[in-house]
Amino acid sequence: MATIKTLYLCQNCGAQSSKWIGKCPSCGEWNTYVEEVIKKELKATPWRRKERGLKELRPQRLDEISNELNQRTITPDEELNRVLGGGLVAGSIILIGGEPGFGKSTLLLQLALRLRGKKVLYISGEESEQQIKLRAERLQQENADCFVLTETNTENIFFQIAALQPDVLIIDSIQTMQTPSIDASAGSVSQVRECTNEFLRYAKESGTPVFLIGHITKEGTLAGPKVLEHMVDTVLQLEGDRHYAYRILRTIKNRYGSASELGIYELTSAGMREVRNASELLITQREEAVSGIAIASMLEGIRPMLIETQALVTPSVYGTPQRTSTGFDLRRMNMLLAVLEKRCGFHFGVKDVFLNIAGGLRVEDPAIDLAVVAALLSSYEDVPIVNNYCFSGEVGLSGEVRAVNRIEQRIGEADKLGLQKIFVSKYNRKGLDLAKYTIEVVWVSKVDEMIHHLM
Repeated sequence: MATIKTLYLCQNCGAQSSKWIGKCPSCGEWNTYVEEVIKKELKATPWRRKERGLKELRPQRLDEISNELNQRTITPDEELNRVLGGGLVAGSIILIGGEPGFGKSTLLLQLALRLRGKKVLYISGEESEQQIKLRAERLQQENADCFVLTETNTENIFFQIAALQPDVLIIDSIQTMQTPSIDASAGSVSQVRECTNEFLRYAKESGTPVFLIGHITKEGTLAGPKVLEHMVDTVLQLEGDRHYAYRILRTIKNRYGSASELGIYELTSAGMREVRNASELLITQREEAVSGIAIASMLEGIRPMLIETQALVTPSVYGTPQRTSTGFDLRRMNMLLAVLEKRCGFHFGVKDVFLNIAGGLRVEDPAIDLAVVAALLSSYEDVPIVNNYCFSGEVGLSGEVRAVNRIEQRIGEADKLGLQKIFVSKYNRKGLDLAKYTIEVVWVSKVDEMIHHLM
C-alpha cells in the first residue's frame, strides 16, 4: 500500500514543512524550501538475513550483546587505516567527499582492487563499465573478487546485493542514487536522505561496510542535507590543490576512532600513492639558509609530523599594515604579534606580516606557536635559523611557553629525521627520558629565552 503526500523540504538542512516557508526555522536560510511529492511504499528488505527474525527484536542486556561485528578489517592502505581509526568496522557506513577530479573514485576503486579475499561490489551511477575498466587497467591492479554494477535504482541494486552478498559495498555517488519509493529527482534532499537511509539499514542489518562518495558544494561543504553527515558513522574529506599532486584525506567525524586524523596521498598516473613519511614532504630541502623559516613539530591526531613555517616581515608601504596568513589562524597570528610587541619590544605595528604553512595544510595544533614566533622574529631581524633546529610549544599572552601534549612523539619525530636541537617548554620535562634520543632538547620557559638562544 503506497502513501502519497506533498511536503516542502529545505535544500540546505533537510527540514520538512507542510507548507512553504520563506525562512527555514531550522538553519535560518531564506528561500530554500522546495515542494516534493513523497511516495513511500513499505516492503520487505531483500538483504535481511534469514536468521534475523522477530525473536531478535527485544531489549538485550549490555553484557549479552556480541562484539563480533565490531572486529576491524585491516586494509592494504595504511593511510586509510589511520583515518578510519585502525581499519574497516563491520556494519559501518563511511562518507567520502571532495571536489571533482581530486581522486575519490580512484581511491575507492584502488581499495576494491587491493582487498584480496573480500568480495567487493563497486556500484557506479556516473560511469559506465568500460570507463571503470579503463581506470582499473591504469591502476595496474587485478582482483577476481571485485564486481562492478552501473545502476542508480536502489531497488535493482538491493536485488543484486541479495544475490551476490558482498563483503564491502562502494556507492559512487550517493547523489546519483534514486529510490522508487519517492517521486523526486535524483540528488534532491528527499532522495539523498532516503537512499542514505536504505544503505544505512543495509549496513547495520547485514554487517557489511558501505562506502558512499558524496559531492561537495562550491563553499566546500558536502552537498545535500546536513542530516546526511549525522546519519553516517564516518565522514572523510579529500582536500588539496588541483595544481599539486598531493591529496589530504582528513577525518571530519568518526564514531569508531579519532576525528582529527590525517592521511596523505600523491595522485599519480598509476593511482593514489601513500605518503608514509609526511615530514620529508612538508620540509623543503635548501642549500642555503633563508630568514623567516622555522620547523615545527606538530600532531595531526596521533600522527607526529614536522612542518615548515614561513614568515615574511617587511616595512609597510601603505597606511595600514597588511596581515595575511595561509594555513594558520589569522586571529592567533595577530595575538602572537601583540605578545611580541608588548612583552619583547619588537615593533610589528609598522610592518607587513605574511605567514604561510608549507604543504597546503591547515594547522590547528597550538604547539606550532613557538615555530611561528621564531619564523616571525627571524624575518624581522633578517637572521636565518639553523636548518636543523625545531620548535614545539604553545605561547601564552604573558610570553610564557606552555607545555604541549605527547611531547615524546614530537621529539622522537624530530630525532628520526636527524635534527640537532628542539626547543620545548620546560614544563614538559617531568617524566621525560632523554636518554633514548640523540637530539639536544633546549628547555625554555619564556619567549625571551628562545630569542637569547637564537639571536
